[in-house]
Amino acid sequence: MSKARYVTGLRAVEQLLTQRSAEILKIYAEYQTANPRLEAVIALANDRGIEIQSANRARLQQISGETRHQGVVAEIRRSQTMDEAALRNLVEKALTGDKTLLLLVLDGVQDPHNLGACLRTADAAGADAVIVPRHGAAGLGPTVSKVAAGAAESVPFAAVANIGRVLTWLQEYGVSVIGTSDAAGKSLYECDLTPSLAFLMGREETGLRKQIEERCDHLVSLPMQGAVSSLNVSVATGICLYEAVRQRR
Repeated sequence: MSKARYVTGLRAVEQLLTQRSAEILKIYAEYQTANPRLEAVIALANDRGIEIQSANRARLQQISGETRHQGVVAEIRRSQTMDEAALRNLVEKALTGDKTLLLLVLDGVQDPHNLGACLRTADAAGADAVIVPRHGAAGLGPTVSKVAAGAAESVPFAAVANIGRVLTWLQEYGVSVIGTSDAAGKSLYECDLTPSLAFLMGREETGLRKQIEERCDHLVSLPMQGAVSSLNVSVATGICLYEAVRQRR
């Protein structure tokens, strides 16, 4: 059975209330609020028949942990994170329907803020799934949900035991694997991004693991013309995904 978890912050809860991908079990809201935006969230939840429980700031902080709650926390039930078998089924169905896939593979992103930002961008760019390793990387949680502003509840999210194995069978299905590396001699803008593909982004500071980098069909870099040598992984993800969107249009 799917486990309940919590989504915090006004923007994230607002997004949940306007979509149907997550089942909202209950909303904890600060009582005696003078915040019109929070009042609007409570009114919308009432319209949808969602249980609302008044809570003081201490209780909200207890639920949300270190994440800033802004006076509201939603308790939700969503489909469990996909495993490798479910991910393969998603890919097979898409390719059988002649869909051009756009996948995002994050090889060990540690910071939940970065994961949340990547999920938000993936949702906006129409990515079909975000794939992460099951261990040694950030997973879904309150901080990720808040930063993702609803995308953590809408983008298919797969946590797999072996990224390398997934890349192998993606390539067998004809999905091109494109890795990003500061040392790559080929620019992102020289690469054809119109076929089905999976963008592979590395861990903060260290980038792609060597054994994963070697599995890529292409390695690309982003032109850097200033003093800095690299970009934050979530920023680089946005550039890559939206270049694919641009080319496909």
